[in-house]
Amino acid sequence: MILENTVLDIAARGIILSAGAIVWVVILIRINGLRSLSKMTNFDFVMTVALGSLVAGAAQASSWSGFAQASAGMLGLFLVQFIAAYIRKTSDVAEAIMQNEPVFLMRNGKFLEDALRKTRVSKSDLIAKLREANALDLSCVRAVVLETTGDVSVLHGDALDETLIGDVRRL
Repeated sequence: MILENTVLDIAARGIILSAGAIVWVVILIRINGLRSLSKMTNFDFVMTVALGSLVAGAAQASSWSGFAQASAGMLGLFLVQFIAAYIRKTSDVAEAIMQNEPVFLMRNGKFLEDALRKTRVSKSDLIAKLREANALDLSCVRAVVLETTGDVSVLHGDALDETLIGDVRRL
């Protein structure tokens, strides 16, 4: 307990603990680098969600040991992410195991029905993504790719450099 008044104590602890948790996360990001909260892989997404849960747990801790445990958990997440990124960078086998492949959903103005079915992306969702990307003519859409993060990239225009789609799988 920080203060005698229960309501004020709850408010003070919430503010102090959440501020402490956020400062700790900022320190960890400064040490580990900006890639810490990127959304480049599914692993990064899980890291971000888990980190948010641990920050919430730290902010709601009822004891200093609970706060310390949540803070140690945050450090553990950053360590695991650092090690996994290092292993992925140095091993093609690890990269293949840990990373999904991007997949074509559309190619040269044509919907790839098998890919849509296998990735469980509806045609209406894909059309919405095309609108978001300001695609005005399907014949100008060179490729639509379901990225490893779950994002959808729409590549449209007069030409497409094959380097941009070299790693994309066709289902």
